Amino acid sequence: MAGGFLLEPSEHQKAETTISSSQQSKIKSKSTSNSKVAKKKTDNSTKEKNKQKQALISFNGRVKEDNSNLANMEYNGTQTVEVNNNNPTFSEDDLSLVNKAWEKYGDLDQLNRATSAEAMLNKSLMPTAKRGDISNVKPTGWHNKKIDKGYLYNRSHLIGYALSGENDNWKNLITGTAQLNNPEMLRHEMDIKDYLEKNKNNYVRYSVTPVFRGDELLARGVHIMAQSIKSDDIKFNVYIFNVQDDVTLNYSDGTSQTKNELLAIQRKEEEKKNAEIKARQAAQQKEEEKRNAEIKAQQQAQENQRIEAQKQAEAAQSTANGQQNSPAASNGPEYVDANGNGLIKGSNNGIYHVPGSRYYDKTTNPAAWFKTVEEAEQAGYRAPRN
Repeated sequence: MAGGFLLEPSEHQKAETTISSSQQSKIKSKSTSNSKVAKKKTDNSTKEKNKQKQALISFNGRVKEDNSNLANMEYNGTQTVEVNNNNPTFSEDDLSLVNKAWEKYGDLDQLNRATSAEAMLNKSLMPTAKRGDISNVKPTGWHNKKIDKGYLYNRSHLIGYALSGENDNWKNLITGTAQLNNPEMLRHEMDIKDYLEKNKNNYVRYSVTPVFRGDELLARGVHIMAQSIKSDDIKFNVYIFNVQDDVTLNYSDGTSQTKNELLAIQRKEEEKKNAEIKARQAAQQKEEEKRNAEIKAQQQAQENQRIEAQKQAEAAQSTANGQQNSPAASNGPEYVDANGNGLIKGSNNGIYHVPGSRYYDKTTNPAAWFKTVEEAEQAGYRAPRN
């Protein structure tokens, strides 16, 4: 070939083979490099995810400690109170976007109570369908009833449906008062919703924990923290008491008494108390009357006995004295035996003695016998001197 030389077929093939081998080496080297980069990225991603998982565990531990203190707080009229000066306690790892948007709900505890709801909120989690019915869900402490303005309780979402799309998830629902649900929780949720809807790249780290005291079935309140990522547009740390105006809640089981019900119970108890007092007073009065009647009867019996004894004594004295104070009596008693013989003895010294008198038995040889005192006196006899 003019101007050059022609390689032998074998040489040509050898050259092609050499080029192909070199290219393969480069490709293999590049592939190995890419594989290492991919593996490194995967390892880093796994490491970051594990790091975030550990961060969540650590965060839950801190929140649990905070909530044990919140559980002992007493409601003093302010339903929403700031915690930690309203500053959330998320760590840098808690705010990581390595997993983008996510949500995690704690398992129900041994009493079937919801435990926690954690999320990295984003517009992508918001619902696209209309909210469904959740009447089949009965959170612990669910004893609902009508009050002056609607119903006492709501099935309160820890993370609102508008933010998460979670509807009938038992792990995301507690028994909350109407007042807890709206306006207290709702206003915070709407602030977050508005922020997320402004930009699809907006994220908010969100934490909601129901706070129970001991083994009570109705939550004392909810602890809510939120922090927008890369800004402080959303930033708060609050505790909201689960209370309702004019209603007394029994947190052990969720039963309740309205103000009117309490007043009715108080009136009933007062009426019962007054009735018991009146009954006691009536019983005491009856007992007093019975006691007085017994005393009066006893006194009357004693008086009757005294009168009878006095009569008997007077009769005996009268008999003994021979009725000496009535010498002229014409209707005096007769002292006769079964045959009608007189029994009054007239002594030899001119004194008469009636039966039963002091000297009657001592007069053994009476000078005369008389039937009546009148007869004896008419015969010249006199009564004995005492």
